[in-house]
Amino acid sequence: MLQSLGVEVTYVPDIKKEDVPALLPDYHMLVVRSKLRITAELLTNAPKLEVVARAGAGVDNIDDGVLEARNITLLNAPEGNRDAVGDHTLGLLLALFRKITEGDRQIREGHWLREENRGEEIGGKTIGLLGYGHMGKAFAKRLIGFECEVLAYDKQTVENPFPHVRMTSLEEIQERAQVLSLHFPYNQENHHFVNEQLVSGFKQPFWLLNTARGEVLDHAALVEALKSGQIKGAALDVLENEKLKTLTPEQQERLNYLLDHPRVILTPHIAGWTQESYVRINDVLVAKLKSYLEERK
Repeated sequence: MLQSLGVEVTYVPDIKKEDVPALLPDYHMLVVRSKLRITAELLTNAPKLEVVARAGAGVDNIDDGVLEARNITLLNAPEGNRDAVGDHTLGLLLALFRKITEGDRQIREGHWLREENRGEEIGGKTIGLLGYGHMGKAFAKRLIGFECEVLAYDKQTVENPFPHVRMTSLEEIQERAQVLSLHFPYNQENHHFVNEQLVSGFKQPFWLLNTARGEVLDHAALVEALKSGQIKGAALDVLENEKLKTLTPEQQERLNYLLDHPRVILTPHIAGWTQESYVRINDVLVAKLKSYLEERK
């Protein structure tokens, strides 16, 4: 697709991290996924660089301010996997409410327990969304048919939310929400945004969904809230440290608690990871690069 735009492409998916700096001096555009960290030091090797294109939604692998300091354009593709994230978040909520994973596990162990697996319905619940960008809107869209109340908070001004969604304050979400779903990006400002103080501010016990980034959630606060019952259950697609072989003793202890908890569901950062999103992310990114090149001319 890039070649069809007249772009000369070097494709090196297996390049080692230490070999990247030597490759950069002649390039105007750099397309990355999430494993390569973009730092000021790395960019000293790229004097001609004009664009960093992130093949995905999150840009937390790019250090704050480094692109702005060099006047380098940042492109990403949240439009490409928002539907996947919306689907997955709804699936996590249904699995939590209807005890789907727990019931499946019990049957495999030879237990047929109906009353113990009596669940809850989404209808009539008040669901709070923290973050109402592409991902929050995609989840909200999928809640239309469930006859629930959807409240959303975003630091940015949001125009034309869906009719069934009401933009409100963080305080009202704490006052009324029975489910909290996280849909905001990670940066230093948002580190542990959901912490003990925020969690304890909820007026009633609630269910927690996180398909954003693990670092926006203080996992120590999560564990304590699960122990106290302030958080009734949690579905997490992301963790505070997803490199499981590098966990600190404290992180391992917290993960062990989550693994043993009957009302915790874990998935391996796959909310946006579908066959369709794999293609769509590239379509979106190339379209944005095409627009950039046309404007540059």
